[in-house]
Amino acid sequence: MVYTKENPLRLFEVCAGYGSQALALKRLHEYYPEFEYELTGWCEFDPESKSPLEKQPAVIAHDALHPEGIGKNWGDLTKMDWSLVPDFDLLTYSTPCQSISAAGLQHGFAEGSGTRSSIIWYVRDAVKIKRPKFLMLENVKAMVSKKFLPMFNLWQTELERLGYANFAKVLNAKDYGVPQNRERIFLVSIRMDELDGLAGKVQYHFPKPFPLEKRLKDVLEDKVDEKYYLSDERLKEFMPQE
Repeated sequence: MVYTKENPLRLFEVCAGYGSQALALKRLHEYYPEFEYELTGWCEFDPESKSPLEKQPAVIAHDALHPEGIGKNWGDLTKMDWSLVPDFDLLTYSTPCQSISAAGLQHGFAEGSGTRSSIIWYVRDAVKIKRPKFLMLENVKAMVSKKFLPMFNLWQTELERLGYANFAKVLNAKDYGVPQNRERIFLVSIRMDELDGLAGKVQYHFPKPFPLEKRLKDVLEDKVDEKYYLSDERLKEFMPQE
């Protein structure tokens, strides 16, 4: 399938944040001008925020970076009626990592557990109803740690039951041009009929690493406004206590 202006790749972002997946497709278009995509919709909602949806920080950032998506935010994933959502080809879902990350309490993401990370199971409704051609999960590496690997495999099994072939790999940002040691698990799922009946014979190849040419100092600004400085009081919080 070739995605052109007449037939763009239709994207829907779940737990979109500022829209990193849409940014990736924009960059892909810069490298390959003949490639086109369309942001058909997204959902982003902070249940702990007291601000109206349109004034929540992530929503403001997404609107600023992707003006074509203004008015297309469906809000709370757990309350969506997917039958009302326009069709799309690619579903990306960077669901919350707080209950999985080593920096959190690691309560997990079991279905029905009520943790923030467990809302991943609401993505299943989108897959059942909309049947997108492609799915892409991005999350912290801890999702495939010894503690959570069984649950991750259960999610893959669920997608297989729904007719998708899965390809998973941990990638590090420093291997792809970003001066940051940041490991993330990526799970790419392809609807089986898109593989032309060659299930078990088709492989998805993740991008190959390449040497890092930038260092952190290459991207940091030489002069920074003092409003971004930490106060002495805040600095004390980072200092070891005697």
